[in-house]
Amino acid sequence: MPRPLHTLLLAAALSGSLALPVLAQPRAEVVARGLAHPWALAFLPDGRLLVTERAGRLRLIGADGRVLQTVAGLPPVDAGGQCGLLDLAVDPRFAENGRLYWTYAEASEGGNGVAVARGRLEGGRLEDVRVIFRQQPKVRSSLHCGSRLVFGRDGTLYVGLGDRFSRKDDAQDPSNHLGKVVRITTEGTVPADNPYVGQAGRAPEVWSLGHRNIQAAALHPATGEVWTAEHGPQGGDELNVVEAGRNYGWPLLTFGRNYGLGTRIGEEGPRPGFEQPLRTWAPTSVAPSGMAFVAGERYPGWQGSLLLGTLRGEALLRLTLDGRRVVAEERLLQGLKERIRDVRQGPDGWVYVVTDSADGKVLRLRP
Repeated sequence: MPRPLHTLLLAAALSGSLALPVLAQPRAEVVARGLAHPWALAFLPDGRLLVTERAGRLRLIGADGRVLQTVAGLPPVDAGGQCGLLDLAVDPRFAENGRLYWTYAEASEGGNGVAVARGRLEGGRLEDVRVIFRQQPKVRSSLHCGSRLVFGRDGTLYVGLGDRFSRKDDAQDPSNHLGKVVRITTEGTVPADNPYVGQAGRAPEVWSLGHRNIQAAALHPATGEVWTAEHGPQGGDELNVVEAGRNYGWPLLTFGRNYGLGTRIGEEGPRPGFEQPLRTWAPTSVAPSGMAFVAGERYPGWQGSLLLGTLRGEALLRLTLDGRRVVAEERLLQGLKERIRDVRQGPDGWVYVVTDSADGKVLRLRP
């Protein structure tokens, strides 16, 4: 019996080449437009969509793509530069509790920091809003806020955080939340099995350290692992699986270079005690943002692929995986010439992407 096309393609990719044969590009149809620098997309069980806009608005969009309203009840957002209202996640038990979770830059004495808040969606308003996590220390910066939210299989919440453009080794210091992935409960408490619980001089919320600016994260549907992608400086973007207590190197280990100069920042590794990335993009950054694993039958041959949005690259990357190994990469949607900020697979099985501009769009991919 002849082998399916996608099997043949994977076998070819496994031979060592990262280039896939040219396949038919997916068609991007506009679901909604007129969004001001949208950042994240989430789906409600009834088919409606929620989109965050970096300036501080949460928009509710009907299943027909009509922007219904701006959701009220958000706390004040310190918007500017790369920071503002950022990621959004719907509680896995939303049908029971109506809860949403979001990350945003929160102003306070000493500057600002990334906060995680939750609230109950009632009609077009958030009720019972409270902050469940605050990044420490506060800094005076509008850069490298991150951030992404991922629910683990056990219901805990992983939060990817940027280093706030620190020029020190703050990302290597386990006593703070800069350049870290933190893991908390939905109440904001610390899970007892976090790696640094009870250790002096280490923040108990920290799950992993040595990150620069995480703007993509997703749960692997088969393994339950949390995968992330982060921005390097001049080159050096990384794809990682973040594991408890592991150090991902920044700024001691990086394939990136100093802006403009092209000089080394640290070592490239490998080095004992540090994790090597699964994939890097160097010497030219793609600026990854948003990711999703493909499941279901909507996209024949794409099952198990990892989709990764890019800002500088203005493309949607499709990575073919063999376990944790990236064996092929395909660039999609380049003809749009749009910064792709977020990527999600909806409950209807279709892949949706969000473009980052003053006239941002939600697009649905048709094969």
